[in-house]
Formats: sequence, C-alpha cells, structure tokens
Amino acid sequence: MAENFHFLLLLIFLTLLSASPVLSRNFSPRSTGSAPTTATLDVSASLDQALRVLSFDPHQNLDQEVKSVHHGLGGGGAISGGLTLELHSRDFLPTSAHPRPNDYKTLTLDRLRRDYARVKSISTQLALVAHGVKRSDLKPVAEEEEFAASAEGIRGPIVSGTSQGSGEYFSRVGIGSPPKPLYMVLDTGSDVTWVQCQPCADCYEQSDPIFDPSASSSYSSLPCDSPRCHALDISACRNSSGGAKGSSCLYQVSYGDGSYTVGDFATETVTLGDSAPVAGVAFGCGHDNEGLFVGAAGLLALGGGPLSFPSQISARSFSYCLVDRDSAASSTLELGAAAAVSGAEVAAPLLRNRKLDTFYYVGLSGISVGGEMLSIPPSSFAMDESGNGGVIVDSGTAVTRLQADAYGALRDAFRRGTAELPAAEGLSLFDTCYDLSSRTSVEVPTVGFHFPQGRELRLPAKNYLIPVDGVGTYCLAFAPTTAPLSIIGNVQQQGTRVSFDLDNSVVGFTANNC
Repeated sequence: MAENFHFLLLLIFLTLLSASPVLSRNFSPRSTGSAPTTATLDVSASLDQALRVLSFDPHQNLDQEVKSVHHGLGGGGAISGGLTLELHSRDFLPTSAHPRPNDYKTLTLDRLRRDYARVKSISTQLALVAHGVKRSDLKPVAEEEEFAASAEGIRGPIVSGTSQGSGEYFSRVGIGSPPKPLYMVLDTGSDVTWVQCQPCADCYEQSDPIFDPSASSSYSSLPCDSPRCHALDISACRNSSGGAKGSSCLYQVSYGDGSYTVGDFATETVTLGDSAPVAGVAFGCGHDNEGLFVGAAGLLALGGGPLSFPSQISARSFSYCLVDRDSAASSTLELGAAAAVSGAEVAAPLLRNRKLDTFYYVGLSGISVGGEMLSIPPSSFAMDESGNGGVIVDSGTAVTRLQADAYGALRDAFRRGTAELPAAEGLSLFDTCYDLSSRTSVEVPTVGFHFPQGRELRLPAKNYLIPVDGVGTYCLAFAPTTAPLSIIGNVQQQGTRVSFDLDNSVVGFTANNC
C-alpha cells in the first residue's frame, strides 16, 4: 500500500513538472509556441528570378515616371494627405557607367563588397560618436584650398571621413522648376539630399543629364548664416564682399573610401510623381562628386536628422516595401498619412540614439530558429548610454549583421536543422552554404525576429537562404560583426512593408504588402 502511495505521489510530481513552465524550463528547449518549425524554399523559382536579372534591359523596361497615389500638401510644406514613390532595385538602374556582370556569382560578390563597405562605414561613424567625436569634427584632409571656389567650380579634396554608402534602391524624382526627372538613390542611413550639378568640376557618369541649376526658376543658394547651413556636419562659406550674410553655404558629405560630394547648399523644389511640388527643400548641389553611386543622379536622404527629406516636409510617418532585388517589379515609398503604422502585423519599439539621430533603431528582444528561441543575452541587442550597440533597420545594408556570439547561435541552430542538405564552400561574408543544384525545393528551419510583448516577424525562407551563383549554391544570408551594432538588412526586409511612426515611436512590419 505504501509503495503504491509513493508511486502515485511520484506520478503526480512528474505530471506537474512537465506542465509547469517554471519547473521545466531547465529541462526542455524554449519554444515559441505552436509556430511552424520549417519553411519551404522554392529553389527553382528563386534561381530562375536570379538569372533573369542578368538579361534584363532597364533602358527598355524602366522608361516610366513614378506615380503619386495621394495628393496635396498642407501649409508650411507639411504633408496633409501623403505621397507615394515607386522604388526599384539598384541593379535595374539604367546606366552604361557600370555594366551589369555576365554571371550571377560576380554580381553577388559586387553586392557583398558594397555591403561590407557600407557596414564598416556605419559602424565606424557610430564608434566615433560613442567616443565623443562629432561628425562636424571630421574635417577634410586637404590644403588651404579646400572648398575653394574657382572659375571651374569647386575643388573637392580626397578626404578621410565616414562612409554612409549609396543605398540599394532608387526612384524617379523631379528636381527644380520646371521639374527635371532624375534617378535618385533612397537611403534611410543618410540625412543630406544631393544631386550632381552643373558646372561639373568632376562628376561620375549618370543615366540622366546632369542637373543645371541655372535652368531652374526655383533654385536659391542658402546664405552661410542660415540655420540649415549650420545644421550641416561639414560646411564652409563661399567668400564674398558682403561678409557672412553675403556668403553662400558650401557643403560636403565625405566617405571613408575616399569618395565624396561637395558643392553649394541650396533650396529647390522637389516633385514626387504627379503630386504637388514641395518648395524650399534644402539639398546639396554637388559640383565635385566621386563615389559608388552607379548611374544615379544623387541621393534622397530618408534618415532621422533635421535635414533629411521626411524631416523637411514634416512627414511624421513613412514606410517602404522593398521587392526582391533580383526582381524588375517596383515597390513603394509612402510618406505622410499613406504610411500609417496602425495596421501593421508586428509593431516594435522605435528607439533613437541620443548621440546621433540619423539611424532608426528597433527594440529587438530575440531570434528563433526552427521555432526555438536562441540563447542570446539581451545585451547583444541593447544600446548603452554612450550610443554603442543596439539594432538599426537600414534600407541600404543588404545582409543582416549580428554580434559574433548571436550570429554563432543562429548559424549553429540553422546548421543542425539542415544537416541533411549537401554543404558547399562558403563565399565572401557567408560561411554556411549548400549545394541545392539537384533540388527543386527544400524544407529549412524557420527564422524569426522577436520583439517585446511576444511579437514575432517570421521571415520567408527566400529572405535568409539566397542564391549566390547561377548553378544552385545557396547561403545563409546573415553575417557576424565585431562591432557592437547589429543591423537588420534589406534582404531580410524584402516583401515586408516597414513603417516608421515617429510621433509614437513605433516600427511596423507587415508581410506581403508591396
């Protein structure tokens, strides 16, 4: 009888142990619930799309203007209804300056080289800021003639500084009056909008004719004593007999690889599609430009600083959806009311770095692989008081970067879940690759980003296992970083509408909403 009673007590205890999350937490993996543990990758479809990018003729297929869905501007340049721009992948920009490679592996390596340079530059800039070095302290490495005006224009030095890269998506934007349509790169990691301008002391080749400010009735130079000139990180004055009030503002955005844009800082009218023109937008009119800008005429800055385009037009919300960068289809950038975050499937905290307001930080709390939360300490995603660390959402970075320990946990869990797939040699940033040349589809572990209050953004398989050549080699599209900053890149964002509500400090993610 006593033995039966003790056996019954033991049975009850074991039942309670398996049912209690508190008691059992040291005995079983941390699960994300009833979420799927595997996702299907359509190998044939993704490889076919990747190869089509090599034969696409953008001169024939992108000969169209962007469209505006919402119209109307409120007083003071603020958006009352909203604006919409079409976006295209950088690799579909019409240009003869940098012909597209003939094979997909070379295209992949080109993309990864750009990506490496961008991530390095962002990390360097944030490291400098965290150590008390302001961007305005970064002066050009040049002689006395830096920023000097000459009969030929403005001479720009080869400079040291921090690169922001040039972004991976572009749109058609009208500059001036009458508006001249220009292909411009859109970048959430930049604050200064600029275009190449005549007279051109040294300009790279672009698809459109170089903008001539003398042909625009709305072009106006900014004086040196204007607040917007003072808001620049690096600026100077074009000397004149009228003193500071009679001097015009000169700007420089410098890049760590020796590239730069330098010229006049002015105001101009900007037209997005068929919408009402936006007057008085401060921008850089670059007379001396060098850099990795492909055939784009310049850059439309979408960062969080006071000179960015959303800040200047008082757009308190904006969103974008990035199509697959191997797709010729367009997606959209929406500013103002059109970019409401309220309907987002996943809402996460929007955080800001008090040392640098350019970048958009998100409150990431964890990552899961195959339905299991990874053992990553919260400190891996946290930003400290000096501005180090944290996680940014960036449209110009391609591959998501994680701190080495966090990346190692993700990679190892993914490898365990794909042990039956044939391994392939790594490529550049990627150390986890597979030979899928004999497969039409495969099942792989799910990957999800987790945010406070139990919210999860589950990624499609094609957003983390991507082709890197034309013969069926696929790699896990994450990479480690030695920097404290983590970055959610655009490969992981593809097909998801990312919304930024600046007033309520919310980032929204909605899948399949391009």
